[in-house]
Amino acid sequence: MSSQPQVPTSDQGVTGGQYTVPREPWLKLFLRFLRFGALAWGGPVAQIGMIRHELVELDRWISSGHFNRVLAVYQILPGPEAHELCVYFGMRSRGRWGGIVAGLGFMLPGFLLMFALSWAYVRYGLKTEGVQAVFAAVQVAVAALIVRAVFRIGGHVVTDRWLWTIAILAAGAHLTGIHFAIVLSVTGGIYLLSQRKLRAGAVGLAVLAAAAVIAVSWNAGGLAGFDALSRTSDSGGDVLGSPTMPLWALFWSGLKAGLLTFGGAYTVIPFLQRDAVTQGAWMSNAQFLDGLALSGLLPAPLIIFSTFVGYLGGGPWGAVAMTVGIFLPAFAFTLVGHDALERLVHRPSIRVFLEGVAAGVIGLIAATTLALLSVSLTGLETLILFAIVLGILFASNARLVIPAVIAGAALWGWGSMALQGWP
Repeated sequence: MSSQPQVPTSDQGVTGGQYTVPREPWLKLFLRFLRFGALAWGGPVAQIGMIRHELVELDRWISSGHFNRVLAVYQILPGPEAHELCVYFGMRSRGRWGGIVAGLGFMLPGFLLMFALSWAYVRYGLKTEGVQAVFAAVQVAVAALIVRAVFRIGGHVVTDRWLWTIAILAAGAHLTGIHFAIVLSVTGGIYLLSQRKLRAGAVGLAVLAAAAVIAVSWNAGGLAGFDALSRTSDSGGDVLGSPTMPLWALFWSGLKAGLLTFGGAYTVIPFLQRDAVTQGAWMSNAQFLDGLALSGLLPAPLIIFSTFVGYLGGGPWGAVAMTVGIFLPAFAFTLVGHDALERLVHRPSIRVFLEGVAAGVIGLIAATTLALLSVSLTGLETLILFAIVLGILFASNARLVIPAVIAGAALWGWGSMALQGWP
């Protein structure tokens, strides 16, 4: 891996201005992206907007058109786009080591905060009635967040009848317990055939996939996958007492998830939920929702909840192992082969295949969401809270709406507990 910086380049923007990437001192480069990470509230749209405003509009590192082309690449590739943009700009300034420094700076605030919250969660648990009530309400808000994300991401991904069919097939396959690698390979193949004037082949593959889903469900006597996805632990949501998973397994789980986060950080949910709850069983769905809730309060990509998942699976080093695994692709795609990947993802066949995979991922999220709803919506009060939060999320695009609804749900839970104890 070369540490030689790239020669600063310039290009002409649409306004005719000059754009130059400076060779920034190492400390200044790190602190610039550390500040981005500390202010990364409001999800990927707000994070990308902040990076664009400073580096394109104010400091004029590259033109707006150039920025849009780079962003388009990372929107196709898996991984959190805002983090990948930071790695890209760091590499433009100081070579590959600059990309590492910038990427670490951006992710460090969120990682440290989530690490501290994970420690506190494991150390103190949910032993008091008040804390349990607060987290139960927050889990309802997180379920609403995921439902809203399915609609928001799906609206950009599932755009025609073939993609709708693919998403529905993927959801059904996930609920029957078919491995996601098989599901995503088939969904990509169906869409590729459908767009290459091989409609008969696409229809045939879709019919075979549907038949396989029905056969697996019939053989299992129902939706075995849904039962597994809805797993709850005997601990009732209390944290586990000691690490249970080897570090290599946590790293591998994070790496797989990092390679499959198409369309936004919410798409990582079915993959980590499968490994941590359904297969590895080192945490319950209630704990999984708690981790998502904590990440929603932090200035970081939502994917940082992987630190929490790793902590419950392997303690402090487990948190590090899973975080490294899930962020590694975001570093590697940029540092190893940005130019080659940019050419690759713009090849029509690759792009179409990935569009089918992305639709399949939407189906996986939808199926996982049904399972998580079955855990969090347990009575009339939770249904009312869910409806209120979902209405707010659909009505508002405010930058801080996510931490606001999580904090509001926490207050709801505390208030509900206080009213129950009112004489």
